[in-house]
Amino acid sequence: MSFSVRPLAAAIGFAFSSFALSTPATAQTLGEITVSAERDKSAGSTTQLDAAELRQRGARNSDVASLLQEVPGVSFYGAGAVSSLPAIHGLADDRLRIKVDGMDFIAACPNHMNPALSYLDPSQVGALTVFAGISPVSVGGDSIGGSIVAETRAPEFAAPGERLVKGEVGAFYRSNNDARGVNASATVASDSLSLSYSGAYSAADNYSAGGNFKNYTATGRAGHRLDRDEVGSTSYRSGNHTLGLAFRNANHLFEAKLGYQDMPEQLYPNQRMDLLDNEQKRINLRWLGDYDWGKLEARVYHETVDHFMDFGDDKRYWYGSNSGAIDGSPCTPIRYTGDPAGTCAAGMPMKTASKTTGASLKADVQLGSKDLLRVGGELQKYRLDDWWPASGGGMGPGTFVNINDGQRDRSALFAEWESRRSERWTTSLGLRFERVAMDAGKVRGYDVDPAPPGSFGMTSADAARFNASDRSRHDNNWDFTALARYAASNSLDIDIGFARKTRSPGLYEAYPWSTWPMAATMNNYVGDGNGYVGNPDLDPEKAYTLSTTFDWHNAERSRELKLTPYYTHVSDYIDAVQWNAATNAPRTTLLTDQFTVLRYVNQSAHLYGLDLSGKTPLASTGFGQFGLKGVLSYTRGKNRKTGDDLYNIMPLNATLTLTQKLAGWENALEVVGVAAKNKVSDMRNEVKTAGYGLVNLRLSHTWKQVRLDFGVENLFDRYYEMPLGGAYLGQGRTMSMNPPVADGMIGWGNPVPGMGRSLYAGINIKF
Repeated sequence: MSFSVRPLAAAIGFAFSSFALSTPATAQTLGEITVSAERDKSAGSTTQLDAAELRQRGARNSDVASLLQEVPGVSFYGAGAVSSLPAIHGLADDRLRIKVDGMDFIAACPNHMNPALSYLDPSQVGALTVFAGISPVSVGGDSIGGSIVAETRAPEFAAPGERLVKGEVGAFYRSNNDARGVNASATVASDSLSLSYSGAYSAADNYSAGGNFKNYTATGRAGHRLDRDEVGSTSYRSGNHTLGLAFRNANHLFEAKLGYQDMPEQLYPNQRMDLLDNEQKRINLRWLGDYDWGKLEARVYHETVDHFMDFGDDKRYWYGSNSGAIDGSPCTPIRYTGDPAGTCAAGMPMKTASKTTGASLKADVQLGSKDLLRVGGELQKYRLDDWWPASGGGMGPGTFVNINDGQRDRSALFAEWESRRSERWTTSLGLRFERVAMDAGKVRGYDVDPAPPGSFGMTSADAARFNASDRSRHDNNWDFTALARYAASNSLDIDIGFARKTRSPGLYEAYPWSTWPMAATMNNYVGDGNGYVGNPDLDPEKAYTLSTTFDWHNAERSRELKLTPYYTHVSDYIDAVQWNAATNAPRTTLLTDQFTVLRYVNQSAHLYGLDLSGKTPLASTGFGQFGLKGVLSYTRGKNRKTGDDLYNIMPLNATLTLTQKLAGWENALEVVGVAAKNKVSDMRNEVKTAGYGLVNLRLSHTWKQVRLDFGVENLFDRYYEMPLGGAYLGQGRTMSMNPPVADGMIGWGNPVPGMGRSLYAGINIKF
């Protein structure tokens, strides 16, 4: 079905016709939206989703980031099935500050296959807070986009003199990809001591699109083929566990949480490699004191990650001159002869290990009845090693060192002053200083001979150039925010904010060093099929954002309309240019309609757009209460130096939902409309996608202790391509940058398609 403007027009018409009057809200932060798994009435005017709705969303998707699908301005880069990368107003991944229980996690993978939110299952989420506009400096620095704060469930205690024993179990199933999962949680507590556990396991096979999108079935493995509508490399298996211990005494709370993830497999349809093992261990210690003058919180945490990549079942494993061209049958393992054409490689193992240690101290100080001061400091120490053991062929005889002893240390101080100037005016001012220190050791390629013919793909020359450079850097970054809320009337609140935010480059932007296409394509965290080379001389990005929110509502907030226009100018924006390895300079003539190698560079960019959201009741009848809600978002991004469009910007999109509530039933009919993506990055040879419309049906029923969710995603089984899904690299000979289709791999110009029709069901039981 081609995209129709009718869903968008309906959403706009509904929004502008449904606003009414209300009392002013009390939230202090521009663009703050809270998604809470608890029925927390203390969240003030922040938008909340209760536990039942979170369970419903978890039944239809195992990716925690997907819980934010209805938040205005939020979109998602396609990645693994449980590791999508959220984007806020066109800024994604490292440009956002994402915290889990107060811990800053950093993706330890050249493809960013283990982002922060991938370490939680939806059933484990206690609260998600999204700062979709301007983030307060107290939430975090070293980012230029919004912030996402995820929390597992808060500790629970029994009433004085009593004991508390409670738990919860759940399961789900989704038909399209045979996805299945179970979860369980339990709490045993006295009035001062609480012990809790939550765990979840989920798995899925490849999913099928709404129609055929390729004209071949080969995978590069003998005897293994995929149907023409099957999206290769979309299966996964994941297990997550959290153990909590908390103790409270008078005004003090002591809390310890241990987390563990074992992810034995998560395949990637838009990457040339797959995650074949990811183990994370974390410990998080927290103390909270509540005093007459305010609150004081201290936190210390430590995380280790061991990550392994190679080719999953849908991608070719054996490479060599005497292996099968299409079916990938094994070749004779003749290794290290000095002649790459006569050798054989068995896969391409890639390993990453990281350690993160952090600490923070924060205080909320009441300065009278109208003023609040937040002050604090943070420290983080991050270490990363990324190496690729020899496997034969061009991958040997030595170990390829991608990043050696990568170091990225942060230290920060901040102060934030909130003041209620009058009954109508509330203001917030924040200042943050952050120092980022980075370094990396010397590197080497697979080759041992520093000169041809033993040097593969100029890796010796690249390594020598990198090793001779000054790789250490120290950035002194300043953030500033100014927010104001004006209650213009009982029916209208106006927020306005300005911010200067700064972000230093990440290790995978600064230190990947090889221009060899094979190695460069392994350093790609945006899923576009290209290869990327780091740049140790990158300057920090500096973003200046102006945002305003107009919030119309009635007294009960049963009717709402919110309109948020925004503009962001980014100096030293980290973009990429096509790179000529022979001259070690940007290409003078761009390669088109193919995958290529690029290098990160500082340029200038701006982004602007608007978010529109609202809701209204329609009727109360014998068939229940009917309502309508909708979200519309538009973002535009341009490189101001080249005039090119920024990569992976979500086109105009809207969601319109008709809701019904009757007794224990909560049902919804949802229409999703997405415009064609025609504004694409020419530098990266980004592929355009067509517009589309989808219909989803959702039903749920709640009894006292039981909730049942079921429904249909993509009801009419429409074929569509995901605008931010990246390039399809899900099967075949992925090691070749631009292989012939005859070799069993779809070539450049093919986006990853979305999932076809899928029935889902989930059950949750409390005891």
